[in-house]
Amino acid sequence: MLITRIKGIGEKNQQLLGRLGIFQVEDLLEYYPRTYDIFEEPALIKDITQPGTYAVYGEVSGSVDVVKRGSLQIVSTTVKDYNADRIKISWFNMPFLKTTLKRGFRFVFRGRIVFKQGVLMMEHPALYKPAEYEQKLRNTPMQPVYRLTAGVTNNLLVKSVKQALMMVDIYHEYMPFVIRQEYRLMDYTEAVRKVHFPQSQEEYIRARKRIVFDEFLFFILALQQLKNENSMAENPYCIKNDVRTDEFIKMLPYALTNAQKKVWEEIKGDLSGKKLSNRLIQGDVGSGKTIIALLALMNTVYAGFQGAMMVPTEVLARQQYESFVEMFQKQNINIRVGLLIGSLTAKEKRDVYARLESGEIQILIGTNAIIQEKAVYKNLALVITDEQHRFGVNQRKALADKGKTPNVIVMSATPIPRTLAIILYGDLDISVIDELPADRLPIKNCVVDESFRKNAYDFIEKEVKKGRQAYVICPMVEESENMEAENVTDYTQTLRERFPEFCIGCLHGRMKAEEKNTVMAEFASGKMNVLVSTTVVEVGVNVPNATVMMIENAERFGLAQLHQLRGRVGRGSHQSYCIMMSGSTKPETKNRLETMNKSNDGFFIASEDLKSRGPGDLFGVRQSGDFDFGLGDIFNDAAELKNASDCAQKFIKGTYPVSEKEQKAIWEKVEEYTIKCLNKLNI
Repeated sequence: MLITRIKGIGEKNQQLLGRLGIFQVEDLLEYYPRTYDIFEEPALIKDITQPGTYAVYGEVSGSVDVVKRGSLQIVSTTVKDYNADRIKISWFNMPFLKTTLKRGFRFVFRGRIVFKQGVLMMEHPALYKPAEYEQKLRNTPMQPVYRLTAGVTNNLLVKSVKQALMMVDIYHEYMPFVIRQEYRLMDYTEAVRKVHFPQSQEEYIRARKRIVFDEFLFFILALQQLKNENSMAENPYCIKNDVRTDEFIKMLPYALTNAQKKVWEEIKGDLSGKKLSNRLIQGDVGSGKTIIALLALMNTVYAGFQGAMMVPTEVLARQQYESFVEMFQKQNINIRVGLLIGSLTAKEKRDVYARLESGEIQILIGTNAIIQEKAVYKNLALVITDEQHRFGVNQRKALADKGKTPNVIVMSATPIPRTLAIILYGDLDISVIDELPADRLPIKNCVVDESFRKNAYDFIEKEVKKGRQAYVICPMVEESENMEAENVTDYTQTLRERFPEFCIGCLHGRMKAEEKNTVMAEFASGKMNVLVSTTVVEVGVNVPNATVMMIENAERFGLAQLHQLRGRVGRGSHQSYCIMMSGSTKPETKNRLETMNKSNDGFFIASEDLKSRGPGDLFGVRQSGDFDFGLGDIFNDAAELKNASDCAQKFIKGTYPVSEKEQKAIWEKVEEYTIKCLNKLNI
């Protein structure tokens, strides 16, 4: 059913919602909230010890002042609560409040509370009459907050979802009762309704559990289908090890680690074996996965075939291309490498397509441009996806389909514990590079609070003056639809004022792809001293000259994601440092972050991360955007992932007493899930 059936969605809103992947009413109902605005009982000012969103019942006790600062008009006043404790409150560009706020008037003020120079302040709160706020608490304690795009408001989505839920009962229950009973799953239709508009956190958790379970189950069953296809596929290529590749290894300026040698032997065995290779190389940041990929591609070319390698960003693709070309030139190796990225001109792309189809290009490196229809290979025998967690299963499959039935190697630096990796990469054999090169200096870490900020800035200044570079990461938590961009932009401006002699860049997810590529390229080339960014740099560029990673509000990130961010430094010969700035004084938060101080081992950190998770994490930042799930998070929902895996195995083995009709319903949902993934990728 088209989205235009909903009142208020005309042609213009239809186009805007299309940017969010919402075309049908079903798409809208599966467009789940990213978080919730949770209304709670007003707090006493004396009890507020942490930054966050609070409601305070108070009386306007001071004068209402309006001050102009540049283009801003700041309205400020003081409010006191029952205990006569006071808090300063300010609003931006709302001068009309001067007529609303009168001394002695009482409201519930609800907004973000921060500490500035040790003083408690509330910024830009909403105003509610006490009775109005009481009604909010009773009727709508959890307001859904959706991911937005320009022109689409949260209010539009809330109204549209409410209409969609009333106008049609789209879903019928397809999960057999025996499975719902075993895993205590809510009815699916009820879960969809309550995940959008829960009356309590407990209700939300139950609804979310059902949807997450289904997402994981369909993903695992889809993987099982792929595995069955792969296990039956004969290897039509004979890619034996070539002596020229052995000579190349001897000429490298470093020796392969024992872990690299072990994985290289496994890959050589795969490529020369009777069955097609489908292998995951899991290795921590800086463990040397790329050189193993290069060796595999060399053997493929020497055997008379083509190889392709797909990476997540244009800047990284160009870096890999230039690195491969440089290494081949240094050793006078005649292997022709091509680059295919979206920013090439139409003429440049046509040239690459022609040379690829003729076989002139033997190794192609690029972003997802290399799986578009126009990219036709002569004899593709090996495809490698770098940083696999940025690509879906079906995207990997689309790349593999460019050859007859090519070998596949997947590389990931995501530190996923082996128990989860076996589930998530169920269609692949797994190799692990668990050893760093001997010459790699361990990153020095520190977890600090706001009192260390001046020291941190002084340290960054010292490193930059040595000729090094630094990253500063701001969290992705947003208080409004524009908060991410504004937050990073404001922070960038603050640093530019503090360090006027430095070149300081800004990067965030709302920038256009070309803008992001330009910024990342300038930082990679050394033109930029400091890069202020959201987590979009988590996977992107290799900058050996960057030696400082400073992460603001580190408590808002999962440990695995902190480790990924930390991995942006420590890639060169200079000592590198990671400064984690925490705004929380909670003992459990300090203990969790202390894990980062104790270890640079991503797999150890990921295991510790799993142990520290609880239901409360579900309302914070999504920690692992690694796989394309609507709600599921592989770290927060590790227990549910294991349950879904157990269920999938029992279902395949026929353990459950289900009818043929029930089996068919499940497999239809798996097929629907797979098609939906393909449509998202426009394949």
